[in-house]
Amino acid sequence: YNIATPLVAESLNVEQIASWCVMVQREVADRFFAEPSTKAYGSVSVLVQLATERTGFHPVSREVFRPRPNVDSALVAFRRTAPGASLPVKRIVEGAFGHRRKTLANSLALSGLFTRARAVEALAAIGRDAAVRAEALAPPEFVALAGALA
Repeated sequence: YNIATPLVAESLNVEQIASWCVMVQREVADRFFAEPSTKAYGSVSVLVQLATERTGFHPVSREVFRPRPNVDSALVAFRRTAPGASLPVKRIVEGAFGHRRKTLANSLALSGLFTRARAVEALAAIGRDAAVRAEALAPPEFVALAGALA
């Protein structure tokens, strides 16, 4: 379970993989397809949703395992709908969520990717306020932001 999130995130760039069915900790499964502006929404949500759509979800109780773990699990299935995020988009997404308590412009500046002024300008270009936080943007808006920053 410790490597599930990075493994799934990296596999999104392997175009030969057309579908996934993974058993992960329930909280991780919830993150994969979390909605913007929710606590579970983060960089993995954006990256997974840019490339896939969920085709199945089945909660798995901790009671079915021996020995019993301290977490619930879920079997989640999803299929590829697009190539994985490009490297510039991936860097922006990771930088955007690197400082969750900061505005998106400040997070990008703190990550060293862009100046705050450049990030504010790009946010305005996609119709977003300078005070917006990363968790408010939908996955396609990160692609648009990457385009505005290019």
